Amino acid sequence: MRPLPEGGGPVVNFAEELRQLFNKSGLTVEQLAKRANCAPGTISKAMNGEKRPSWDITKAFIAACDDDPATWRSRWEHAAPTPGPPPSGTPGGGLSDAAGAVAVASDGSHTSDPPAAAAGNPATGDGGAGAASPRMPTTSPRWWSRPRVYLAVVAVVAVLAVLTGLLYPNDEENIVAAVPVCAGPANDQLRIAASQDKDQLLAQAAGEYGLRTVNGRCVQVVVDQKNSGVAMTALARGWDETDGPRPDVWSPASSVWLPLARQRATPATSGVFPEQDPPPIVTTPLVIAMPQPMAQALGWPNQNIGWQELAQLAADPQGWARYGHPEWGPFRLGKTNPNYSSSGLNATIATFFALTGRTNELIDKDITNPDVQNFVSGIERSIVHYGETTLTFLTNLRHADDTDAALSYISAVTVEESSMLAYNQGYPCGASTCAKQTPPGTKLVAIYPEEGTLVSDHPYIELGWMDATKKAVAADFLTYLHSEQAQHRFQEFGFRTHQGEPSPLATPPNGANPRARIMPLGVPTGPVLNQLLEAWSTLRKPANVLLVMDTSKSMEGLVPGTGRTKLQLLKQAETALLDGFTDTDRVGLWKFSVALDGDRDYLQLVPPGPIGEALTDATTRRDLLSSNIEGLTLDSGTGLYDTIAAAVSTMNTTLDPNAINAVVLLTDGRNEKRGGIETVDQLLDQLPRTAPNQPALRVFTVAYGSDADEKDLTGRSVLQRIATATGGALYDAKDPRSINEVLTAVISNF
Repeated sequence: MRPLPEGGGPVVNFAEELRQLFNKSGLTVEQLAKRANCAPGTISKAMNGEKRPSWDITKAFIAACDDDPATWRSRWEHAAPTPGPPPSGTPGGGLSDAAGAVAVASDGSHTSDPPAAAAGNPATGDGGAGAASPRMPTTSPRWWSRPRVYLAVVAVVAVLAVLTGLLYPNDEENIVAAVPVCAGPANDQLRIAASQDKDQLLAQAAGEYGLRTVNGRCVQVVVDQKNSGVAMTALARGWDETDGPRPDVWSPASSVWLPLARQRATPATSGVFPEQDPPPIVTTPLVIAMPQPMAQALGWPNQNIGWQELAQLAADPQGWARYGHPEWGPFRLGKTNPNYSSSGLNATIATFFALTGRTNELIDKDITNPDVQNFVSGIERSIVHYGETTLTFLTNLRHADDTDAALSYISAVTVEESSMLAYNQGYPCGASTCAKQTPPGTKLVAIYPEEGTLVSDHPYIELGWMDATKKAVAADFLTYLHSEQAQHRFQEFGFRTHQGEPSPLATPPNGANPRARIMPLGVPTGPVLNQLLEAWSTLRKPANVLLVMDTSKSMEGLVPGTGRTKLQLLKQAETALLDGFTDTDRVGLWKFSVALDGDRDYLQLVPPGPIGEALTDATTRRDLLSSNIEGLTLDSGTGLYDTIAAAVSTMNTTLDPNAINAVVLLTDGRNEKRGGIETVDQLLDQLPRTAPNQPALRVFTVAYGSDADEKDLTGRSVLQRIATATGGALYDAKDPRSINEVLTAVISNF
């Protein structure tokens, strides 16, 4: 660390205080930067005494040193630099103020008020060079609101700022919007592939940002929802038209996907991914969210709880009886599939870390260590089911809560802190993608694992195939996303800012601890991540699944734009349906229509058994399943309800207490059978109720095609009701062209 400037002064004195706090923390610059979710250079700069750091950086610095930022606010304000005369050649304080005069308003337009980073207003957390300069007047009429004058000013400001080197896109204190607006219509698009937990918030921000013009092109920012793991796979192999619109910017929930993408890239795609670490949009740590009564039984909030305590509980045959609650049954964990979900991947990494005693690096010897593998396997055996997103777990938990059964559905779920906070606020799926309801009766509380955790940093990854125009808009949109107003929108749903400042929702009454000591775990390298996922596939909880396929006459309907029928597209998706299973998983296959086997509406095609089992010298059960799916033929009507009842009844006779037991049913219609079970309420009454200490059987339904599913008399989806009642989930393939992706998502539960 270089010596402080001579001569003292408020900025130097403040830097000295920060150095003393830093020395007291016992951390290195790199460790402090990790905790503060910023670059090491930013930490060093805060202590060099040349310029007062912004309040956001100061808060992150102080919190990372385990001190209270509130006690430092007055010291930070007193460290404001002494104002000097404005530089010559610019009115009212120089070019930095002129650049600051262009700000983004809430409606996506620009206003004359400079952003906080350039205005020098302590109330907004500024530390910019223009702190002494007065604001522009805001009374009407505004000459700068005339379009031609406004655009000319924007252009001049941007050009002058670039020429004089005063635009620092990586310096939060000098952020300005440099790309002018355009009236439209848009003739180009900047497409962003974003994870499901924030795609709607990003889309709202894109709408406020509006249309921007560069090199005569009017560009619109468009946000597409894309699962993090699915997007990683598509980008690594080159992204084709079946993957949807090709993105220019990729924002998974965590940058942990980037080294995996680099590792799996082909020679043709290796240049797509940036070598440098991408900046975050927002941040949120992974937590173990537990229903509050269960967490209190473990000693929360006074006891330190981590993966090792949960592993002991998961392995205990007494289950929750160990803590005086036999009615809660065994410990049940919800954790998503690490091949698709950021929270699942981060949680899996954390469990491999848990026995090492380290936080900085995971190495190949850790992955192959028998003790580590036994520990991870023990955690995985407590899994309820997997899945591609935590939204399913939280939605099912809310349904259980509505029927006073929250404590019998799940004991804990690994989710981001933001999802837990949104859930407690009344968003049943834990994100802005679902309509807000009243808060749940049993709220979740956050356990920050004492062994350490990973932080989902929602990176803004600019992909290598963008041209100069899109790069300019992409950089400018990131600037907007880092603005106070955009960050506030994310904080309303529980996210921390890109600098790690907790959401106002992160309070003890909401189940969170904004001052919790979060020990960040290092992101493994690409080769280690590959090795970890391969090991997980052998350590995960096995599956016991019955596949039930609709072969009614309506499956012959042509799918527009494909030249194929729904049944033909289903056959082509056979790989997506079967490849997610390992050889030890038990899988069987039925088809159903009406009266296929006497009075039965279903017919067994392949009896359940290990999918890798050799049935003949040349045929495995996987081969038999594949050939039977490819050989499906059309029958008559749709005997939906009797088939579901029979499938559930059959599977209940062969439940495996050590496996994920499920029925996966795909249908393109609705119940057409007269006689037998004729209403969904009759069906639900016949489905057995799972006792707390018995293995559960879940039904996952797939609505295939535009005519699939129906509403009951209350307007609720029939397939949704069936899935929710059993703790499963409904998957929407109303557009049959999406069947590959939908089936991949369904099988991710196993």
